[in-house]
Amino acid sequence: MCRNIRVLHNFEPPAGEDEIRAAAVQYVRKVSGSTHPSAANREAFDAAVEAVAEATRVLLDSLVTKAPPRDREVEAAKARERAAVRYGR
Repeated sequence: MCRNIRVLHNFEPPAGEDEIRAAAVQYVRKVSGSTHPSAANREAFDAAVEAVAEATRVLLDSLVTKAPPRDREVEAAKARERAAVRYGR
């Protein structure tokens, strides 16, 4: 899985449209192998981003959990700590 795609489920406040779209763009970039599609592929790229974003919205709206909501700041601190261990300080 692409490291730039972040968990969006079970946060307070819930993931917003910007986060969902950013994840969709990262997914489509990874699958297509293109960060900047050519003019000939722009329409297909944009349509794929919209389809993935919509599927993500449906998924997030459908998921249920009994776990307490996560805090973005706490999760970001954990990610920084993992990066420090992985790459050194």
